[in-house]
Amino acid sequence: MENLEIARILEQMADLLEIQDANPFRVRAYRNAARTVGSHAVPIRQMVEQGEDVTTLPGIGKDLGEHLRELVSTGRLRRLDELAAAVPRTLIEVMALPGVGPKKARRMWQELDVKTLDELERAAGDGRVAALSGFGAKSEQRILDGIRRLRERSGRVRLDEADRQVRPLVELLNGLPGVERLEVAGSYRRRCETVGDLDLLAVARRSGPVMEAFTSYERVERVEMAGDTRGSVVLDSGLQVDLRIVPRASYGAALVYFTGSKEHNIKLRQRALDRKLRLSEYGLFREPEGRAGRAAEADPRTGKRVAGREEADVYRKLGLPWIPPELREDRGEVEAAAAGELPALVETGDLRGDLQMHTNWSDGKNTVEEMVAASEARGYQYLAITDHSPALAMTGGLDARRLRQQRAEIEKVQERHPGLRILRSQEVDILTDGSLDADDETLESLDLVVVAVHSRFDLPEAKQTVRLIRALSHPGVHVLAHPTARRIGKRRGLAFDLDEVLHCALEHGVAVELNSLPERLDLPDTQLMRARELGVGIVISTDAHRVEHLGLISYGVEQARRAWLTREDVLNTRPLDQLLERLTRR
Repeated sequence: MENLEIARILEQMADLLEIQDANPFRVRAYRNAARTVGSHAVPIRQMVEQGEDVTTLPGIGKDLGEHLRELVSTGRLRRLDELAAAVPRTLIEVMALPGVGPKKARRMWQELDVKTLDELERAAGDGRVAALSGFGAKSEQRILDGIRRLRERSGRVRLDEADRQVRPLVELLNGLPGVERLEVAGSYRRRCETVGDLDLLAVARRSGPVMEAFTSYERVERVEMAGDTRGSVVLDSGLQVDLRIVPRASYGAALVYFTGSKEHNIKLRQRALDRKLRLSEYGLFREPEGRAGRAAEADPRTGKRVAGREEADVYRKLGLPWIPPELREDRGEVEAAAAGELPALVETGDLRGDLQMHTNWSDGKNTVEEMVAASEARGYQYLAITDHSPALAMTGGLDARRLRQQRAEIEKVQERHPGLRILRSQEVDILTDGSLDADDETLESLDLVVVAVHSRFDLPEAKQTVRLIRALSHPGVHVLAHPTARRIGKRRGLAFDLDEVLHCALEHGVAVELNSLPERLDLPDTQLMRARELGVGIVISTDAHRVEHLGLISYGVEQARRAWLTREDVLNTRPLDQLLERLTRR
């Protein structure tokens, strides 16, 4: 059992306890433990198997330590089974809806006998939810909208979750004798923010041992199909993984075909037809005279194979350079490649600093010293400590007095780390009316002012737009953080006029953030493309709340690549003096 699955079970425990109205300290203990396990670099399974003391981990006491050992050894948690016998586990899915917390879930269960999304949908459709005191027609409609959106997303998981689930399997298969090539294709390879089923492509001298290892993998819950060269399994997380073992001569063509997107492949097939070629997952073929049409459809391998072994060969025979997978969405990449105008996409190594991170002065886990040392180890030239302002009470945000105290600590840390610059900064809340949660004197004392929305996500579009424009018009603001405030799979983005806000940012010299947390990836790729088109400055930051989060910068860079961003489009690829000049110009 991997850390991700253990963390999910601990979160389920917290959810069910909360529905039971259990002691808040117990609930918080499970949630803290889930965060610790989910972010821990070493597998808990490995710690238990090697006899290490898991109670040395933050937030893991004696009882939780026993839970971890039980989960590793049995794959189950007896206490969770007992809770699920008393409280329907399906209520956890109900709680995932916007505006439905544990108290509302418990009331609907107890008063309406609602235990599942289907039952809740029927109750809301009949008006029974609106009739409950404290709900009303607006809450009922919000629940119905939430159910619809949840079903639209069903079957897809976040990219980081797919990474955690598939990487151990890829490592296992890659280590088998005779496996020459192995890669995950599909939307995963295009680094989409969520992925559905995963497609593995392999080249192997003998397919039998590979298929046996694939279907007998310890995380496989169900084998859907297992043939000589094709197999399909469902992991215990519910994720479906398909494996295709292809001939070496077809590997490149298969990688093109199964990476997609569908629209990108249609463009490639048309280019092939224009050149009297035929492209399939088996290769790029030149048709024999008189054999085009139906015969080719009946056997996609007829004709002379002119490319297929490598992806680059396929693209070259189609008159194109190799196109990075992140661009393959039919957004003009084929035309740009044909014209020799593909962008040189930004890379993680281009970044010279991280412009949003939090410490234990607010809701972060690590100290200023620890975050700075970890940033220095990544080779950064600069970073910004951006702990919250006081409006977000749950984070323990810093008022002007505490900000001055933190600044004194930052100055001491700076002396110990002369090789990089610590920018004095703060993540300042944008209040409902668009004013900022800090006075002008405080803002003027900062090197970098990052502003963000953390409340009133439900404002109508016109009011939300005015709110953002007023905030960006303030002369002290440098960066708009996670502009849509979305949380993938949990909360929709703010409703506002994107073009109006981006034009305002451009006019006032404010940059927009690409937040690298996989649950945010905000701005989304298509909106980033619009910001780039307008010439709005963009920064890629992690919003790290612990040292381990700094490595999540790669997800932001992948999102940036999907938006066609180059290093010139990203402000924090610049040396410190150029960055400071850009901020001062603001």
